[in-house]
Amino acid sequence: MPAIRAQRGLVPIIGLLIATAWAALWLWAQSPYGRYLDHGRWTEIGVAADICHALPRGDVLLPGLLYVGGCLLMTTAMMLPTVLPLVRRFERLTVARADQRVLVGLLIAGYLLVWAAFGFAAHLLDSALHLIVGQSSWLTVNGWLLGAIVLAIAGAFQFTRLKYRCLDRCRTPLGFITQYWRGRSPKWNALVLGGHHGAFCVGCCWAIMLLMFVVGTGNVGYMLLLGAIMALEKNMPWGRRLSRPLGFVLLSWAAILTVLETA
Repeated sequence: MPAIRAQRGLVPIIGLLIATAWAALWLWAQSPYGRYLDHGRWTEIGVAADICHALPRGDVLLPGLLYVGGCLLMTTAMMLPTVLPLVRRFERLTVARADQRVLVGLLIAGYLLVWAAFGFAAHLLDSALHLIVGQSSWLTVNGWLLGAIVLAIAGAFQFTRLKYRCLDRCRTPLGFITQYWRGRSPKWNALVLGGHHGAFCVGCCWAIMLLMFVVGTGNVGYMLLLGAIMALEKNMPWGRRLSRPLGFVLLSWAAILTVLETA
C-alpha cells in the first residue's frame, strides 16, 4: 500500500514541477530581468555587468550559466510533459521498490541533463552568430535572413528519416525501458535511461526548439504553442502525422518572410 500511494503521488508532483516552471518563466519574462532570457548586450548594463567584471571570464561564464538555467526552465515546462508516458511506465515497473521516487527523479535528471547540454550548445551557436552579425554591416541590416534560414532548416528537418526515427523511439517508451533498465545498478540505470530518452528527444525536437531563437527565447506564448505541438506529436496516436504539415508551414513561413523582405 505505501508503494501504491507513492506511485499515485508522483504524477501530481511532476505536474506541479511543470506548472512551477511555466509560472517561473512567465514571472521572469514579465520582470525587469526578462531580457536575461533573450540574447543581447544585457551583460553590459546593470547588476549583470558588475558580476561579469567581478568574475574571471564573467562575460562568457555568466551568460552561459544564465542561459542554461533558462533552457532548463524551458525544457521542464515544454518537454517534461512529453516524457510522462515513459515516467508512468517506469513507475509501474518500480512500484514495489522503496527507492521509487529516487529512481524517477534520476530518470528525469538524466533527461534534463541532455537538454541542458543542448541548451549550452545552442547558446554557443547563438553567441557565435551574434559575433558574426556584429562584424558584418550587411547581416546587421539583413538579420531577417538568419531567421529565414532557421525556419527553412526546421521545416526541411520534418521530412527527414532522422526526425521520424527519433520520433518513433520517443513514442515507444517501453523500448527504452527494456533496453536500458536492468535493475542491477538501479540508480545508474535510471539516469542512463533518462539520458538516452533525452538524446532521442533532442534528435526529434531540436529544430523546433531552435525556432525560439526566431520568435524570441523569452516569448512564453510561443513556448506554449511549440510545447503543445511537441506534446501532441509525441503522445497522441495521430501525433506522427503532424510532422509533415508542420514542415510545410515552416517552409512556407521562411518563403513568405524572404519574399516580404526582398520585395
